[in-house]
Amino acid sequence: MPQPKLASFPAIRGALRFYQIASVITGVMLLSLCAEMVVKYALGYELFLGGSGGFLWFAPVVETATGHESTGDGVNLSLGILIAHGWFYVVYLFACFRVWSLMRWGFLRFVMLALGGIVPLLSFFMEARVGREVKAYLAAREADELHSRAEHSSLTQEIPTENKR
Repeated sequence: MPQPKLASFPAIRGALRFYQIASVITGVMLLSLCAEMVVKYALGYELFLGGSGGFLWFAPVVETATGHESTGDGVNLSLGILIAHGWFYVVYLFACFRVWSLMRWGFLRFVMLALGGIVPLLSFFMEARVGREVKAYLAAREADELHSRAEHSSLTQEIPTENKR
Protein backbone atom coordinates (compact mmCIF):
# COMPACT_ATOMS: atom_id res chain seq x y z
CA MET A 1 0.00 0.00 0.00
CA PRO A 2 1.45 3.40 -0.92
CA GLN A 3 2.44 5.75 1.85
CA PRO A 4 1.57 9.44 2.07
CA LYS A 5 4.19 11.86 0.82
CA LEU A 6 5.97 14.03 3.36
CA ALA A 7 4.82 17.13 1.49
CA SER A 8 1.19 16.20 2.26
CA PHE A 9 1.71 16.06 6.06
CA PRO A 10 0.43 19.62 6.69
CA ALA A 11 -2.69 18.79 4.66
CA ILE A 12 -3.12 15.57 6.64
CA ARG A 13 -2.93 17.47 9.93
CA GLY A 14 -5.59 19.92 8.72
CA ALA A 15 -7.80 17.12 7.44
CA LEU A 16 -7.41 15.26 10.73
CA ARG A 17 -8.44 18.31 12.74
CA PHE A 18 -11.47 18.85 10.49
CA TYR A 19 -12.36 15.15 10.84
CA GLN A 20 -12.10 15.29 14.63
CA ILE A 21 -14.41 18.30 14.85
CA ALA A 22 -16.89 16.84 12.36
CA SER A 23 -16.81 13.51 14.19
CA VAL A 24 -17.73 15.01 17.54
CA ILE A 25 -20.51 17.17 16.06
CA THR A 26 -21.90 14.21 14.10
CA GLY A 27 -21.81 12.02 17.21
CA VAL A 28 -23.72 14.59 19.26
CA MET A 29 -26.24 15.07 16.45
CA LEU A 30 -26.72 11.29 16.15
CA LEU A 31 -27.33 10.96 19.88
CA SER A 32 -29.83 13.84 19.68
CA LEU A 33 -31.53 12.09 16.78
CA CYS A 34 -31.74 8.81 18.72
CA ALA A 35 -33.26 10.62 21.71
CA GLU A 36 -35.72 12.38 19.40
CA MET A 37 -36.78 9.06 17.86
CA VAL A 38 -37.33 7.49 21.28
CA VAL A 39 -39.44 10.45 22.38
CA LYS A 40 -41.43 10.43 19.14
CA TYR A 41 -42.04 6.72 18.59
CA ALA A 42 -41.96 5.33 22.14
CA LEU A 43 -43.50 8.22 24.06
CA GLY A 44 -45.53 9.83 21.26
CA TYR A 45 -44.28 13.43 21.43
CA GLU A 46 -42.35 15.90 19.29
CA LEU A 47 -40.42 18.96 20.47
CA PHE A 48 -41.59 22.38 19.27
CA LEU A 49 -40.22 25.89 19.56
CA GLY A 50 -42.81 28.62 19.95
CA GLY A 51 -46.43 28.33 18.95
CA SER A 52 -49.43 27.82 21.18
CA GLY A 53 -47.56 25.73 23.78
CA GLY A 54 -44.98 28.33 24.75
CA PHE A 55 -41.24 28.67 24.18
CA LEU A 56 -40.26 24.96 24.22
CA TRP A 57 -42.92 22.31 24.48
CA PHE A 58 -43.81 18.75 23.55
CA ALA A 59 -46.79 18.16 21.30
CA PRO A 60 -48.44 14.75 21.01
CA VAL A 61 -48.02 12.74 17.83
CA VAL A 62 -51.08 10.91 16.52
CA GLU A 63 -50.95 7.85 14.32
CA THR A 64 -53.00 8.17 11.14
CA ALA A 65 -53.45 5.96 8.09
CA THR A 66 -50.56 7.80 6.39
CA GLY A 67 -48.21 7.50 9.39
CA HIS A 68 -47.35 9.63 12.39
CA GLU A 69 -48.70 13.17 12.29
CA SER A 70 -47.76 16.01 14.60
CA THR A 71 -50.38 18.07 16.36
CA GLY A 72 -48.12 20.97 17.32
CA ASP A 73 -47.67 24.37 15.78
CA GLY A 74 -44.49 26.43 15.74
CA VAL A 75 -41.04 25.29 14.67
CA ASN A 76 -40.72 21.49 14.79
CA LEU A 77 -37.33 20.97 16.47
CA SER A 78 -37.63 17.20 16.14
CA LEU A 79 -37.70 17.55 12.38
CA GLY A 80 -34.90 20.12 12.58
CA ILE A 81 -32.66 17.63 14.42
CA LEU A 82 -33.35 15.04 11.74
CA ILE A 83 -32.52 17.42 8.88
CA ALA A 84 -29.44 18.87 10.60
CA HIS A 85 -27.99 15.43 11.26
CA GLY A 86 -28.61 14.38 7.66
CA TRP A 87 -26.82 17.38 6.21
CA PHE A 88 -24.00 17.29 8.71
CA TYR A 89 -23.46 13.61 7.95
CA VAL A 90 -22.58 14.70 4.42
CA VAL A 91 -19.94 17.06 5.88
CA TYR A 92 -18.71 14.20 8.06
CA LEU A 93 -18.38 11.93 5.01
CA PHE A 94 -16.32 14.61 3.27
CA ALA A 95 -14.05 14.83 6.33
CA CYS A 96 -13.70 11.03 6.37
CA PHE A 97 -12.88 11.01 2.66
CA ARG A 98 -10.17 13.64 3.07
CA VAL A 99 -8.37 11.80 5.87
CA TRP A 100 -8.81 8.45 4.11
CA SER A 101 -7.50 9.66 0.76
CA LEU A 102 -4.56 11.62 2.18
CA MET A 103 -3.50 8.70 4.38
CA ARG A 104 -3.93 6.29 1.43
CA TRP A 105 -5.82 3.69 3.45
CA GLY A 106 -7.83 0.79 2.02
CA PHE A 107 -11.52 1.12 1.18
CA LEU A 108 -12.64 -0.94 4.18
CA ARG A 109 -11.15 1.75 6.43
CA PHE A 110 -13.32 4.38 4.70
CA VAL A 111 -16.40 2.23 5.33
CA MET A 112 -15.50 2.01 9.02
CA LEU A 113 -15.06 5.77 9.20
CA ALA A 114 -18.40 6.33 7.45
CA LEU A 115 -20.19 4.04 9.90
CA GLY A 116 -19.19 6.44 12.67
CA GLY A 117 -22.00 8.77 11.65
CA ILE A 118 -24.61 5.99 11.57
CA VAL A 119 -23.85 3.81 14.61
CA PRO A 120 -24.46 5.69 17.87
CA LEU A 121 -21.30 6.42 19.90
CA LEU A 122 -18.99 4.91 17.25
CA SER A 123 -17.88 8.32 15.98
CA PHE A 124 -16.42 9.15 19.40
CA PHE A 125 -14.37 5.94 19.50
CA MET A 126 -13.30 6.28 15.85
CA GLU A 127 -12.27 9.90 16.39
CA ALA A 128 -9.98 8.96 19.27
CA ARG A 129 -8.51 5.95 17.48
CA VAL A 130 -7.95 7.66 14.12
CA GLY A 131 -6.46 10.73 15.79
CA ARG A 132 -4.05 8.61 17.81
CA GLU A 133 -3.03 6.47 14.81
CA VAL A 134 -2.53 9.34 12.39
CA LYS A 135 -0.52 11.44 14.86
CA ALA A 136 1.69 8.46 15.72
CA TYR A 137 2.21 7.65 12.05
CA LEU A 138 3.15 11.24 11.16
CA ALA A 139 5.54 11.51 14.10
CA ALA A 140 7.24 8.20 13.23
CA ARG A 141 7.61 9.10 9.55
CA GLU A 142 9.01 12.54 10.38
CA ALA A 143 11.49 11.02 12.85
CA ASP A 144 12.60 8.45 10.26
CA GLU A 145 13.04 11.17 7.65
CA LEU A 146 15.03 13.34 10.05
CA HIS A 147 17.25 10.38 10.98
CA SER A 148 17.72 9.49 7.33
CA ARG A 149 18.70 13.04 6.42
CA ALA A 150 21.17 13.19 9.31
CA GLU A 151 22.86 10.00 8.14
CA HIS A 152 23.25 11.31 4.60
CA SER A 153 24.28 14.81 5.56
CA SER A 154 27.74 15.95 4.53
CA LEU A 155 28.25 17.38 8.01
CA THR A 156 27.99 13.98 9.65
CA GLN A 157 30.26 12.22 7.16
CA GLU A 158 33.84 11.54 8.14
CA ILE A 159 36.21 14.05 6.61
CA PRO A 160 39.16 12.32 4.98
CA THR A 161 42.58 13.56 6.06
CA GLU A 162 45.87 13.35 4.29
CA ASN A 163 47.96 12.33 7.30
CA LYS A 164 49.51 9.19 5.97
CA ARG A 165 52.87 9.22 7.70
